[in-house]
Amino acid sequence: MITYSYRRAGDDDVDVITDVYNEAVIEGGSTTDLTPVGYGERKAWLDRHRDPYAVFVIGAEDAGGVRRDIGFASISVFYDRPGYDGVCSLAYYIARDARGRGAGAFTMRTLLDEGAARGMRRVCATIFADNAASTGLCERFGFTRYGLMPAAAYDSRGTLHAMSYWYADIGR
Repeated sequence: MITYSYRRAGDDDVDVITDVYNEAVIEGGSTTDLTPVGYGERKAWLDRHRDPYAVFVIGAEDAGGVRRDIGFASISVFYDRPGYDGVCSLAYYIARDARGRGAGAFTMRTLLDEGAARGMRRVCATIFADNAASTGLCERFGFTRYGLMPAAAYDSRGTLHAMSYWYADIGR
């Protein structure tokens, strides 16, 4: 049995955030960054997440009590004009060796709960349309797909993906 937890990310977490993200960049299929990012870029990204926005580190503890950080998640600005206050963009990345065991569902529930607690009324996600795990999570958690852009973005392996756009109402 694995027990998941989360905490607000701080400066000490930039390394794990960078490592998990760069694993996803290299793997392809989940981000439009084409090359790995550096510590400074991820630190600046983390620093931009001021309340009500946030970044969280996802932890896992196995049955033997061994705990490790396995991913991160973010509640980010959707669009920087005041009329969009209360709408945010969600993202998450889970280390490859921790996937398929409930970490994604735990993380999505965390993001939705934190978003509501932070006064968000609507959450949005932009996902490669062929990312079955992430689109499946959106469906499972009641998101509505509101758009599909064919042949929109490349990943690091040079694969051109359609992008799917999702939202869910969570409060107010």
